[in-house]
Amino acid sequence: MPEADPRFAQGLELFNAGEWYAAHDVFEELWHETADPERRSLQGILQIAVAQLHLQRGNRRGATILFGEALGRLQRPGTPSLGIDLKDLCRIAKERLTALQREDDPESCTVPVLRMIS
Repeated sequence: MPEADPRFAQGLELFNAGEWYAAHDVFEELWHETADPERRSLQGILQIAVAQLHLQRGNRRGATILFGEALGRLQRPGTPSLGIDLKDLCRIAKERLTALQREDDPESCTVPVLRMIS
């Protein structure tokens, strides 16, 4: 259960603070130590963080690819939520992906956040 690891809470904090690179590093450590299906959830979260990093660096193509890959993983039936509202995260990622595909500004959309399910 990666969500029981203290690094998971640290990764959540970094992600929600927009510290995409640092969040990626923390979640990647956990990802390497985790088996499927939880591994798939972590990889989708990682990909959203990297998509955001690509956007910061002006790489719209890289962001488009990674948002698409993340959605494919996170929306796959049987993907564990890890206590996160994945439906909301996917909604936000989809908005950003759609904006990129339409050549609109994805920054006009909500910034991805990891909300815990209460």
